[in-house]
Amino acid sequence: MDLKTANHVESIPGRCGGKPCIAGTRIRVWDVYVLHERQGLSADEVIAAYPELSLSDVYAALTYYYDNKEEVDTQMKADDQFVEQLKKRTGPGPLAKKLSSMEAGGDPASS
Repeated sequence: MDLKTANHVESIPGRCGGKPCIAGTRIRVWDVYVLHERQGLSADEVIAAYPELSLSDVYAALTYYYDNKEEVDTQMKADDQFVEQLKKRTGPGPLAKKLSSMEAGGDPASS
């Protein structure tokens, strides 16, 4: 991590699982990456979603992501797998059950 990025991105054990976040926030680098690169939001739109960020925070997060792409992608994939394991263990939640019942033509009031 270069000095410019270091002013904006930090990884603190115990905060967001030690994942890289915008300094002073719990907004992960990959949150900014996903909004900007995968959802196609402009830097200004990312700031609208996270008003506590500055334009330099957004670009520092993107710089950090591309400088550490493999590491961040591995973290995202591990978290996605963890969520899938939890879903398999716990099954559908109350909302999913209610929606499923409604789609099947059941009475949602009785669920």
